Amino acid sequence: MTDLKNIPDYVPGHGLLKGKRVVITAAAGTGIGFAAAKKCIEEGARVFISDIHEGRLQKAQDTLEAETGQRPDYSICNVTDQADVDALIEAAFKSLGGIDVVINNAGLGGTANLVDMTDEQWMVVMDVTLNGCFRINRAAMLYMKTQGHGVIVNNASVLGWRAQKGQAHYAAAKAGVMALTRCAGVEGAEFGIRVNAVAPSLALHPFLHKVTSKELLAELEAKEAYGRGSEVWEQANVMVFLASDYSSYMTGEVISTSSQRA
Repeated sequence: MTDLKNIPDYVPGHGLLKGKRVVITAAAGTGIGFAAAKKCIEEGARVFISDIHEGRLQKAQDTLEAETGQRPDYSICNVTDQADVDALIEAAFKSLGGIDVVINNAGLGGTANLVDMTDEQWMVVMDVTLNGCFRINRAAMLYMKTQGHGVIVNNASVLGWRAQKGQAHYAAAKAGVMALTRCAGVEGAEFGIRVNAVAPSLALHPFLHKVTSKELLAELEAKEAYGRGSEVWEQANVMVFLASDYSSYMTGEVISTSSQRA
């Protein structure tokens, strides 16, 4: 299991997003989305958060305010509903006075072998993880096209490249996110919009421990070069890089934020 001595020190902010206005989906709770929200604030951004869970969003507000001094506005958003997605972009624009970056973190997993998987199991993962990504990207790009600039960072997964039992639906959805990112990046370049993605392997947070057995986590961690899963803020660090001007020549790229051996 994770060797705490092998975890690097938390990286403080360096002003990489100073003055940027950032929208983050699936930002409630303790996962990558929340870590990205905190990191963006620490890097100088004004942040707007969204999620499907209002209670957890309010807790995220409280925590972010306590830890960073900024209390972001929020909008409830079910990414399977285009009206919700459009309302999110509109609310974020009104709150922030504009949108420079969208970090698209919403996704849904599950475990089922292909021969046992129902249509419903397949479709719900596709609708949240792939179709939801499409809806957010479309709405964000329509807005960013009118202003002539913008950055979108999608959250994919190494399972879009690699096989794992019981993950056919999730892997197929994340492979779709990768392909969507590549095409959106090429299309967006014409309008000054950059679209890139991260592809984590294993990012540890309390919810993952609730839905994954200790045995499977130990097996997955053993495959990592560092012998541990990543911290969620290590994933957020790369998202910040892609959101920042330091990645100004990158679009349509998928970065493997992983230490896993192929």
